[in-house]
Amino acid sequence: MDRLNFLSPDEVKAIHKTTLYILCEVGYVWTHKASLDILTGAGCKVKGNRVYFPPELVEASIKQAGKKVSIKGRGGAVKNLGDGNLYFHNLGGARDVYDAKTNTRRAATEQDVKDATRLLDALENCHTITPFFTPCDIPGELMSLAMYRHAIPFTTKPLQGPGIQFGAETKFAVKMAEVIGDPKEILTLSLSPVSPLTIPDHEAEAVIEIAKADIAFAPLPCPTAGATGPMTISGSIAQQNAEILAVVVLAQLVNPGLPIIYCGRLAMMEPRTGISVWGGVELGLASAGTVQLGHSYGFAVNVYGFSTNSHSVDAQNGFERGLNAAIPALAGADELSGIGEMEAGVMGSYAQMVLDNELALSVLRLRRGFPADEEALAANVIAAVMDGSRNFLGQKHTMKYLKAGEVQLTKMAERNSWENWERNGKQNMADRATAEAERILREHKVPPLEPQQEKELDVIMLAAEKELVKQKS
Repeated sequence: MDRLNFLSPDEVKAIHKTTLYILCEVGYVWTHKASLDILTGAGCKVKGNRVYFPPELVEASIKQAGKKVSIKGRGGAVKNLGDGNLYFHNLGGARDVYDAKTNTRRAATEQDVKDATRLLDALENCHTITPFFTPCDIPGELMSLAMYRHAIPFTTKPLQGPGIQFGAETKFAVKMAEVIGDPKEILTLSLSPVSPLTIPDHEAEAVIEIAKADIAFAPLPCPTAGATGPMTISGSIAQQNAEILAVVVLAQLVNPGLPIIYCGRLAMMEPRTGISVWGGVELGLASAGTVQLGHSYGFAVNVYGFSTNSHSVDAQNGFERGLNAAIPALAGADELSGIGEMEAGVMGSYAQMVLDNELALSVLRLRRGFPADEEALAANVIAAVMDGSRNFLGQKHTMKYLKAGEVQLTKMAERNSWENWERNGKQNMADRATAEAERILREHKVPPLEPQQEKELDVIMLAAEKELVKQKS
């Protein structure tokens, strides 16, 4: 199926040209000495607290960066981002858990990290997993590492690392990955520069450590158009691109050829409240533009997919996430995030994870399109039925295309008569999804780690606690 392009080739070039201007003439707030030494050694200039990137260095880094990213699960499954397929993964880092049964929320815990991972492991259309919840019962300094540690035992799927901020987090995440395999094969790490155009010292150090460890790197800026980026979608995409490419330059100078996942998390500001909008159609457009730009460089692109500002599993939720997944999917996204996401990423839901698993199947069906060759056009079948050969239901052609998925079957949606719906208790999709999530958490078993592996992970976490957690006097 042809990709849906919202930007012309000239507009893509214009965004790239603007990005080069931003990096060369506007500059990037950057004060970390070790990384500045690397950048100035490659031709960057420093004035005050800003670094300025020569256009030729930026373009050379884009060309040099690794474009193929493979992620392997401990069960052996491999996903190759950029292979032409569309993959889905869940939201990472939600603070709260939404209970669809009671329409209430609560703070996430360590147990939720485990349960969410195990549920996602069972959902066939969640292809890779990111640690879902930020456990509020864990010290803040250990939160990202605890998310990874408590996700590892509960999936055999490819498990992407959590977003990190510090070099030491990289070191400990790599050590944990080593417990189950080669970190270069089974781990990716992401880091979010601060918008607009700022990288704190500890993040610059983390980029260096990721590159030294040879771990596939996903720069993950999160500008909000109108608040931390220009109000226009194209202007914020250009700024977002500058935020990505600046850290790509550093990573490539440390480790030429390091694999890069091109990520964008551009949202819009709600002008009446100042809140970041994850549900408006503008997010889908911004994601589609990000896909086009990232693809123009040859990168595999990961953007928002299932996103909403809704606080419940309601009509707004379904409307927003369906639209904002379909648009970048049709634009050719390689990976869409957001399975289970609610309230602009602040909250997540087990029922929503189940619903998004089915919605992902619909998006895949949408992107596949439909054939219009001689067999699919079915002139001979129409003629046979019209000449008295039973009906369409009795044709082999019908069964063949039913099996091929011409019509997507659903487990969650209501497609029966009112009488049958009433007889079955008037359940809606949220009811069915809640029941399915509960069933999976009762029944789904994940092959456990070896006892020695569990001990090794505990030792690593204890070492991280000793180094990272501030001791109270």
